[in-house]
Amino acid sequence: MPMSTLTNSQTLSTTLLGSALLDRIGNTPLVRLERLSAQWPGIQILGKAEWANPGGSVKDRPASSIVLAAQREGRLTAGKHLLDATSGNTGIAYAMLGAAMGFKVTLCMPSNVSPERKRILLAYGAEIVWTDPNDGSDGAIVKARELAAQEPEKYFYADQYSNQNNWQAHYRTTANEIWQQTEGRITHFVTGLGTSGTFMGTTRRLRELNPEITCISMQPDSPFHGLEGLKHMPTAIVPDIYDAGLANRNIEMETEAAYAMAKRLARTEGLLVGVSSAGNVAAAARIAEELASEGREGVIVTILCDSADKYLSERFWEEE
Repeated sequence: MPMSTLTNSQTLSTTLLGSALLDRIGNTPLVRLERLSAQWPGIQILGKAEWANPGGSVKDRPASSIVLAAQREGRLTAGKHLLDATSGNTGIAYAMLGAAMGFKVTLCMPSNVSPERKRILLAYGAEIVWTDPNDGSDGAIVKARELAAQEPEKYFYADQYSNQNNWQAHYRTTANEIWQQTEGRITHFVTGLGTSGTFMGTTRRLRELNPEITCISMQPDSPFHGLEGLKHMPTAIVPDIYDAGLANRNIEMETEAAYAMAKRLARTEGLLVGVSSAGNVAAAARIAEELASEGREGVIVTILCDSADKYLSERFWEEE
């Protein structure tokens, strides 16, 4: 077979594979948390099951949005590495897309991310630059900026914390899916802040659909926490895409409360979810309790960012 024919065939195959993968991102189920909600008559808590995305998390949405925009605009070209800082899930999404679409991925990550995440990234063939765990996600951001400045010809720096395609992915997809799946009955939306893209994009669109929807952000209650992927905004490098004035209110979440909710969901709902997902549900439960105390009804939607499969090595599962 002539070399030119082989090259064209390989390109076509990669394009088709990438397209098939992209078609599977989004349109995730909305799960009723029946037993949790049962204690508050007239109130429903629903979780968007984002582990149904091909990369296993909500981050497939912004990662694919960022990649496709960069390719359209000629910033992610043949031979360039996609570079970004990540605590795990966005990196996994990038690595998956890179493997399917034929581009290299370099990720800056704190070295204390879970062993499961490390193995997944290794399986996809991503290049990892480990950073000091004491510096958290901010240390990874600093390192990524440094690499991008040193070798701009080598890297497309995706910069998920500043990239407008991050929140726009949720504006276009997540919010509209929630609206359709609840038949417009949603009264409250709550989710945690990491890059803040999920909250920013979903909230902006839901507010257009119904300005009366109450949108609540959640973040860890201190700089030193176990809610992997989330930021304590007062002490962190604040993402450029974050608008602190968008939320109706903010809930501060204790790591222990998220751990307890993760175990409760596993043992009473049959749902194994990640720690940030559990923190989101714990925040939704607090809203439900407040509504019930006021004699009000509501449909509360939150994001189940990923499943527990990347966190099963955590010791809290074994603690009583």
